[in-house]
Amino acid sequence: MLTQRFCRLLSVLMLYLVFAGQAWAQHGLKEYSAMAPDGVALAIQEGGNPQGPPVVFIHGLLGSHLNWQGQFSDTELQKYRLISYDLRGHGKSGKPGLEDAYKDGRIWAADLAAVIEAAHAEGAVLVGWSLGGVVISNYLAAYGDAKLSGTVYVDGVVELNADQIAPHPQVYKDMISPDLRTHLDGERTFLELCFNKKPDEITFARLLANASMASWAMQKAVQSMSVFAAEGIGRAKVPMLFLYGGKDVLVNTEPTIARARKLNPDIRSFIYRDSGHAPFIEEAVRFNADLKSFLSDGVGR
Repeated sequence: MLTQRFCRLLSVLMLYLVFAGQAWAQHGLKEYSAMAPDGVALAIQEGGNPQGPPVVFIHGLLGSHLNWQGQFSDTELQKYRLISYDLRGHGKSGKPGLEDAYKDGRIWAADLAAVIEAAHAEGAVLVGWSLGGVVISNYLAAYGDAKLSGTVYVDGVVELNADQIAPHPQVYKDMISPDLRTHLDGERTFLELCFNKKPDEITFARLLANASMASWAMQKAVQSMSVFAAEGIGRAKVPMLFLYGGKDVLVNTEPTIARARKLNPDIRSFIYRDSGHAPFIEEAVRFNADLKSFLSDGVGR
């Protein structure tokens, strides 16, 4: 029985890799890399209109650039210059083996700065999902918003505290277990918690494949990484949009948005009542429309 289930999952993953590769190739993605200050290679992907206003997408924990397929394939978003990159410890980017390469949030901010420079993406709108929200906050704290036109937090982590992060201690413990079976079960459970409406089998297989590529050292370190939200969100002058799922069981939506608004009263927010932690997948049509509205409303032009 276990062998049959494994073979079935393997078949799904193989089919996904074939079709995903074809889909991204059809959208003419350009791939290149940036070098972080500490020497970690960061894989960058670019699509859309090369002459359009830049939008930089930052995925979350256990993800990769593939998370943003629903946005890169959107016809109306294609008028923008769509840029994504794999965070350190994820996807096709470098994966240092020591936790010290991940604990300091300023390291992740420097990565994003390197990506913006390599992509010549000054004036970009940043779109960060989950952990990607931390990256945005830390970037704002370290570099300010002079090179940005706006930011979008998608169920983004604002601060790592009990008020804002839902308690799943066993899941996070399992994710960093040295026992492979326990580790893989933890990854799967974490991904399941991302959704109120679970995606189709192929999409979920993609996310599971993303998770299997993530660094164990990174997964352990980010649970206590430094976050500079007060300095980042609090000092930002560019437009900031917060898009969150009303049924998110990983990030507590209302307290998180309330904290962000306390730090910066000018933020705007929308809640997707039927979505969990990933409204850009669960309600992609509405999410893309809201993103396009933000981009066209004097932002990202």
